[in-house]
Amino acid sequence: MTTQKFTGRGQLINRLAFQVGDRAKAIAILQDRGHLKSDGKTLTEEGMKRNAMTAGERAIDRASKKMNAPSWEFMYNTETNTAKRYKK
Repeated sequence: MTTQKFTGRGQLINRLAFQVGDRAKAIAILQDRGHLKSDGKTLTEEGMKRNAMTAGERAIDRASKKMNAPSWEFMYNTETNTAKRYKK
């Protein structure tokens, strides 16, 4: 996946809408994740934290949680929107 749009801070909804191809679908996904309230407009506390991150920061956060490792051990790949651990 090559997604170079909406990668900055404050672009959580727009980026996901671009990735899934439908704003309503993106809103439903974010509501299911607990990042948006039921009105579809108001971010939850967790949603505000995610929205304050760039796409790269979110990818690193996902990877560090998944691997239970500190975030500084990861590098973001803009082409795949993923983060990989630095080789030791």
